Amino acid sequence: MTQFSPSGFDLTPPSADERRKLEATLTPEEAEVLLNHGTEAPFCGGLLDQKDDGLYCCRLCSLPLFRHQTKFESGTGWPSFWAPFDEAHVKAVRDTSYGMVRIETRCARCDSHQGHLFPDGPPPTQLRYCINSVSLEFVPMSVPLPDRLDRGDVLPAPATS
Repeated sequence: MTQFSPSGFDLTPPSADERRKLEATLTPEEAEVLLNHGTEAPFCGGLLDQKDDGLYCCRLCSLPLFRHQTKFESGTGWPSFWAPFDEAHVKAVRDTSYGMVRIETRCARCDSHQGHLFPDGPPPTQLRYCINSVSLEFVPMSVPLPDRLDRGDVLPAPATS
């Protein structure tokens, strides 16, 4: 059954065949983070200093996860956002690894690891989505959104606010 987010995106998980094809496009570093819940080193991610107008999409399945307007400099070494593109696009999962209790963030469509959520962000949400650069693909506003699942979906035009 097809599931749609409030913003109109298909949230139906990839089939086993679609998933294999998507995973085959990943670099070893991307696979380590997205599939094995790894973390890239701080202050070295390619999107840390990205400031252009656009959307940050899941690197695995291309679902829009964050807007450039919600990105902020947290000083942590990873891209940080105070709100998702659509709350239905980011899944929160309790993470007790490494002797800590944290909230892991995953793509709601493909379940790939994105990063973690912390309650120390700026207003208006006081949230900090601390995300790995390799988990994301930046799409400038002037470029059509990718459709890695190639389902023939008509993707909604990205909103600018």
